[in-house]
Amino acid sequence: MDHNKTSTAFEIKGYRIVRNLGVVRGILVRSRSIFGSIGAGLQTLIGGNITILSELCEKTREEAFEKMMKHGETLGANAIIGVRYESTEILQGVTEVLCYGTAVVVEEERA
Repeated sequence: MDHNKTSTAFEIKGYRIVRNLGVVRGILVRSRSIFGSIGAGLQTLIGGNITILSELCEKTREEAFEKMMKHGETLGANAIIGVRYESTEILQGVTEVLCYGTAVVVEEERA
């Protein structure tokens, strides 16, 4: 599936929705390593962007997004609309990241 056919909106400009396949999701549960926790702790002493945690968050969101895309592909979707993220701390240092949206089949609009 083309990443350009995903949107937080409920439409994709230049395409019309021909079939709604329902909700798709990608779930990832991630914990920090002891090294990441120590490194992040040291970075908080300096202040500013905590790059170790920023990179971990970005990688986790990317993996959840890719899982959502694969779920959509298994249903036959060629696009996903209404994409959202949620996260929940399950245990201290253990976080669930959920990426979800609506899988659809779209066709290019004709002029």
